[in-house]
Amino acid sequence: MMQEVWTLLTEHSLLNITLAHWLMAVIALFMTVAAQRISLSVFNRMAKQLASRTKTQLDDVLLAAAERPASMFILVIGLLLTVHLLHPPAEIFPLVSLADQAGRIIAIFIGIWFLWRLISGLSAYFTARARETDSSLDDQLVPFVAKTLRIFLVMTAVLVVAQNMGYSISGLLASLGIGGIAIAMAAKDTIANVFGSIMILVDRPFTVGDWVKTNEFEGVVEEIGFRSTRIRTFERTLVNVPNSSLANMVIDNIDARSQRRIKMRIGLTYDTTAAQMAEAIAGIEEILTKHPGVDQGYKLVKFDEFEDSSLSIFLYYFSSSKVWAEYLQVRQEINMQIMELLESMNLNFAFPTRTLHIEKE
Repeated sequence: MMQEVWTLLTEHSLLNITLAHWLMAVIALFMTVAAQRISLSVFNRMAKQLASRTKTQLDDVLLAAAERPASMFILVIGLLLTVHLLHPPAEIFPLVSLADQAGRIIAIFIGIWFLWRLISGLSAYFTARARETDSSLDDQLVPFVAKTLRIFLVMTAVLVVAQNMGYSISGLLASLGIGGIAIAMAAKDTIANVFGSIMILVDRPFTVGDWVKTNEFEGVVEEIGFRSTRIRTFERTLVNVPNSSLANMVIDNIDARSQRRIKMRIGLTYDTTAAQMAEAIAGIEEILTKHPGVDQGYKLVKFDEFEDSSLSIFLYYFSSSKVWAEYLQVRQEINMQIMELLESMNLNFAFPTRTLHIEKE
C-alpha cells in the first residue's frame, strides 16, 4: 500500500513537478508557519523570564529588537526550503535561482531591520539612563550617536545590496574615491557644521534648554542637530544657526550662572543730612541681610557719589535663585522695603532738577 502511494506520488506530476515534491513543499510550508508561531512564543517567554531574573534591561532590548526580524527570517528560510523542495525545471522557469537571489537580499534587509530596531531600543534605553545623571552631555550625545549609526547602517545596506545584485562595489568605491574630492569641496560647509556640532557637544558651551545670548540673537536652545542648532527667541521665532558659525561665536550662557546679580543706584535729595544718610545705609543693609532671597556671600551698600541732582547710594548684591521670575520677585520685595524705609525716615528720592539764579545788576 505504501509502495503504491509512493509510486503514485513520484510518477504523477503537476506543472512538471511531481506530486511528491508538492507534498514535501506543503509540509515544509506548514512547518514554517508552525516554527514562526513557536519562535514568537519562545521570545515572549524568554522576555518574561529575563525581565524577572536580570536587573539590566539590555537583554530585554535585544529580545524586543530580534523578535519580529527572527520571525520574518524563519519565514524566508521556510519559503526558500519550499522552493527548493518543489525544484521546478530550470528550463521552464528558473524559480530556484531567482528565489536564492531574492532570499539573500531579503535576508540582508532583515539584518538591517534588526540592527535598526536594536539602535532604536538602545537609544531609548541610554536616553532614559542619561536623564538620571547630573551631566547633560550624555543627553545630547545619545541622539547624536544614534543618528550617526543609522546613517552608517543605511550606507552599508546600500553597498551590500548592490553587491548581491551583481554590481561592482570596488568600481563604485573607486568612483566614490575619485568623486569624493569634488563632493567634499561641495559639502565643505556641511562637514564644517558636523565638526562644529561635535565641538559643541564636547566643549559644552551650552546644552538643550539653556538661555544663551550672542551679538546676533538671544533665546533658549531647543535642539542641537548635525548641521545647525535651533534656538527659540523670546519673540517666539525660531533661529537655525549653522554649527560652524555657532562654534566660533562668543556665547553668553545666561543659565550657566549660579546666581543673578542686582546692581542699582538710589538717589536722595540734597537736603538729606549725614546722620540720615548713615541711618538709611544701615537700614538698607539690614533689609538685604534679613531677606531670604538674597545671597549673603557678597553685598555692598555704599554712599559713593555726589551727583548733579542727588546723593547717590550704590547697591550691589545677588539673588540666591537664578530663575528669572524668582529673581524679579526678590528684586521687587527689596525695592518695596527700601521705599517703606525711606518713607518712614521722611527722605525723598531725587530726580533731575536745576536751580537757576538770576542776579540783577
